[in-house]
Amino acid sequence: MPNARLLLAFFAAAALASTLPAHAQTKVFNLGYVGRPTSPEGIGAQAFADDLKKRSNGRFELRLHSGGALGGEREMLEGLQIGTVDIAMPATAVVGNFVPEVQILDIPFLFRDIDHAYRVLEGPIGQEMLAKFPEHGLVGLALGGNGFRQLTNSKKPVASPDDLRGLKLRTMENQTHLMVWRQLGALPTPMALPEVFTALQQGVVDGQENPIGAIINNKFGQVQKYLTITNHAFTSIAVTMSPAAFNPLSAQDKQLFIDGARLAMRVTKDQVAIVEKTGVETLRGMGLTVVEKVDAARFQDQLKPTYTELSKKFGEAAIARIRDYK
Repeated sequence: MPNARLLLAFFAAAALASTLPAHAQTKVFNLGYVGRPTSPEGIGAQAFADDLKKRSNGRFELRLHSGGALGGEREMLEGLQIGTVDIAMPATAVVGNFVPEVQILDIPFLFRDIDHAYRVLEGPIGQEMLAKFPEHGLVGLALGGNGFRQLTNSKKPVASPDDLRGLKLRTMENQTHLMVWRQLGALPTPMALPEVFTALQQGVVDGQENPIGAIINNKFGQVQKYLTITNHAFTSIAVTMSPAAFNPLSAQDKQLFIDGARLAMRVTKDQVAIVEKTGVETLRGMGLTVVEKVDAARFQDQLKPTYTELSKKFGEAAIARIRDYK
């Protein structure tokens, strides 16, 4: 009887499906970041997604949300804590509002170069910082960075602290950044990255500071006239996951996410190197006047009162451990 055979086959297939392991279905995790897909961190995030899908044999998939689609970095971190966001790639300058231990990374002129920064972030110091995340309702997967921050504005060339007086600058939502720019004579305004282009365009702020890749990818060159190569702070990134998404995973699967996050940061570093080779000329080609000779000693000298306050806050030994790390 054909119908009976078809019915028997149907029930046999259903029984087989019920015995398949749960992981046969793909589980999707949402990952948010504020850059564009073509930014260094965007390319890093894609590498993370590709690696995780491949190494999990398709059991896990990252759905990437760029450009602040899941909110600004503060909003995404709050989402991670309550479980409405699975993974994010925020700057530690914002993470520091949630995990105070990473605030030390925002001290100006702390790192000699990008290799020094990555040795600190990938080494024992970085691992100690990541270990603090669970105390604050977050899981730190990996630390990396997006390059050194440079200054742009629409008013005048800036070569020394004297040129900053009265300049309205967008900064990250970070107390150290606010303290630094006030000490240098600027008027800092904290603002989420997705709001910055419009604020610059409308004259709400005169300038901003970001790595070269972020300046290009966010099209700030369209609404700015001057670029100053200050290298005043390194933009470190923490690939961060929600405990609600991370904790139920097996130990082996947790390692897949950690390894993928570390890969994302290595790819980001490589992309930063590529962008910085051509980025300044790209911005110059857009019509920006570039100030490359900066009186760094004057900047650091004017920041001495700030360094004193930061030494009290973090401890001179902790700062020296990072500054002198080999």
